[in-house]
Amino acid sequence: MAEISFLVLTTLVVFSWALSIGNCLQDSGLDNNGSFFTVSSFRYPESQVRPYDTRYIRVDLPPWFSSLNVAIESDVDITAKSISKISKSLLPVICFRDGSPPLPDASTNALEGLELGRFFNGSFQGAEDIEIAEQCYPMQKNISLRLTNEQISPGAWYIGLFNGIGATRTQGKMIVRSSAFSFSANISVEGCKTATMWGPSCNQTIYPLSCSRFDNQTGSVISCSDSIPSSCLTHAETKTYALDVDGIAEQLVIMASNVKVDSNESYLMCYARFGAIASETLHDYAGDIHKVPLVVNKPKAGRWYIVISLSGRENRFVQGTNSGSRVCFSINVKVLGCPIGKAGPNCGQQIYMLQAVMRRGWLTPFESYYFPVNDASPSGSSTYFPLEPIVSNFSSIPELDTSTWTYFLMNIPQGGSGGHIHFRLTSDSTMQYEVYLRFGGLPTIDDRDYYYVNRTSASRSMFFSLYNSSQEKVDFYILYAREGTWSFGLRQLIDSNTPAASRGPPTLVSLSLERCPRRCSSYGQCRYAFDASGLTSYSFCSCDRTHGGFDCSIEIVSHQEHIVQSIALIASNAAALLPAYWALRQREYPEWVLFTSSGISSALYHACDVGTWCVLSYNVLQFMDFWLSFMAVVGTFVYLSTAGEAVKRTIHTVVAILTALLALTQATRASNIIIVLAIGSLGLLIGFLVEFVTKYRSYCGSAGFSLNMLDRPRAVKEWFSNLIKTLKKRFRWGFVAAGLVAFTMAAISFKVETSSSYWIWHSIWHFTIYTSSFFFLCSKIAIVNNENLAHHGADNYELTRQDSLPRN
Repeated sequence: MAEISFLVLTTLVVFSWALSIGNCLQDSGLDNNGSFFTVSSFRYPESQVRPYDTRYIRVDLPPWFSSLNVAIESDVDITAKSISKISKSLLPVICFRDGSPPLPDASTNALEGLELGRFFNGSFQGAEDIEIAEQCYPMQKNISLRLTNEQISPGAWYIGLFNGIGATRTQGKMIVRSSAFSFSANISVEGCKTATMWGPSCNQTIYPLSCSRFDNQTGSVISCSDSIPSSCLTHAETKTYALDVDGIAEQLVIMASNVKVDSNESYLMCYARFGAIASETLHDYAGDIHKVPLVVNKPKAGRWYIVISLSGRENRFVQGTNSGSRVCFSINVKVLGCPIGKAGPNCGQQIYMLQAVMRRGWLTPFESYYFPVNDASPSGSSTYFPLEPIVSNFSSIPELDTSTWTYFLMNIPQGGSGGHIHFRLTSDSTMQYEVYLRFGGLPTIDDRDYYYVNRTSASRSMFFSLYNSSQEKVDFYILYAREGTWSFGLRQLIDSNTPAASRGPPTLVSLSLERCPRRCSSYGQCRYAFDASGLTSYSFCSCDRTHGGFDCSIEIVSHQEHIVQSIALIASNAAALLPAYWALRQREYPEWVLFTSSGISSALYHACDVGTWCVLSYNVLQFMDFWLSFMAVVGTFVYLSTAGEAVKRTIHTVVAILTALLALTQATRASNIIIVLAIGSLGLLIGFLVEFVTKYRSYCGSAGFSLNMLDRPRAVKEWFSNLIKTLKKRFRWGFVAAGLVAFTMAAISFKVETSSSYWIWHSIWHFTIYTSSFFFLCSKIAIVNNENLAHHGADNYELTRQDSLPRN
């Protein structure tokens, strides 16, 4: 009795739980019928993509999703006419890709083949447009996208935002003048409530198949059939089945039995598709299973959708009563597999599971090497393992005597799609292997994702990067490989009659998951970042000043050009000797120290910036360069004033604090030059005001200022006339004009600086800004205060007179 009560109570709890879930799904439904609900919804707040920067957004689509909705807003203002006028290195671009992050500039050929002449229209229909969905488009103000489960498969889907693409995107830059853009995004994923209902509107019934497994020494057979013994279809009807293929399989066979037709001209079409519902226009395999089964060799692991229909291509030409024909059938599906460790025809080939060995001493995630499970702890530090001891025995089938296959399986964990597969095959003799790769299933010569036969016959994909391959060596990367199981098929080309002893030296294999290809070719640093959600990491290279490209292998600036640019940027600071010399000649020692220190610090900073020599850390040198440069500009203004030493010391102290703050916070921003000029002008104005107030007080206290109201306008006019005469006598206006011309040239060179022309214009900036300071220093005329000299002379006379008195 207690057991019955417990069973009833458990049933009530489960029923209540199921009812509450149903109510929640009903409340979150987006349509009136409540057939689907919101699986996930994310809003990415407004954020900036800086020049030459990249931002990725990852969206995970569960197996039961129905549609993906993306809405992106940005402040990019590009018209169709202006696209051709904007360089690709400055063009904001948005890219889409299934499975792993997009990479439009992975190679020069990929970049040249990239068409960015049209905007994204926001809708995809048909098989051809699905391929367009994995392309790149110019960024727009508003982008709306909707993709259904008939168009894309479950799994990870990536959106990439690039503020400029090309080889210079990863190049180290001394300065960046291009602008950033802002974006915000709303992303939602909708799913079907009922597991047996699917499609964009969750109104397509999915019929399950009941399966049973049989294992023997020759392999395994999974036999599946419809729970309904016999199904009947008319011309306008279809029936959809779902089948999960677990692991590596050799064949997927779809057949119809007990077929009963009303006409001999009826066709029973079968459409099979991996990951999404098949149709007459969107399918992976198709065939008439009325008399011949549909065979899928090496099917991918995952969910397959099978659609049975009478609306095949042949049936459209049947006239008369055939359009209303009726066909009854029983569906039978078989999944054929090999025993563990075997694959290929008659299960005569070897297949090995590779185990990941984490790389020691590396902080970047997912860095690992792969070895056969039985050899997962290789001796020493070698990352290679020999191929011959584990290569498959030659097939005994005559037509296959010239080649044999060996398969390897490697798994990339979740979150590791930001890494790259690195495959190497080396031998001391001519290579006798072809390499084929496929994701989710075993590769064949005709069905593969990537392949390498020789240097002239290899994949042309932008995500396949071939390096230094020869007859004795194979070396390539799969860039941003997607998460899951990858299969490598090595096809050995050798005559079976050749004795084993004469088959040449051993062949070594190395397989690894790396974060940056070739360690950025030794011309950059490997860095990693996270996507907008912060859940997936991806790696990229930050190259030096002379190299660029995804792996820093493209030389943008030659060695000779680099030497010329380095000399120009460093030697142009010698112009600081001009104002320093003049200040030393005038015994203005603070200005001499300031200009000398500014020129030396700027030369040391640029020597470090171009990669020649760093006497101190880069940040310290950058701060000293900008701070002393700001101080030199302001010091020139303060020198031109005639304020007293106490006032000048006060201005210098305040200016030192303000310019230090500018140099510490975003020193390279263009607005700093305006701020520094404003500070210098303010210092000069304060100096003149102090002088004016001092003389005004003395003039007010004199007897000459006791005038009546009628004489005051004449006095003001006379004071203004004296002010003009004083300014004319205080400056050499020819030097002032020369200083203004040099300063104008400096401002122009600063304005036209770009990342590529920075070295020449900034060298001109060094020369012109120091030359303008020299001219301004020379323009000041030393003022001799006669009144002070008179008092000084009287004092000397008084001392002399006192000395002339008798001592006794």
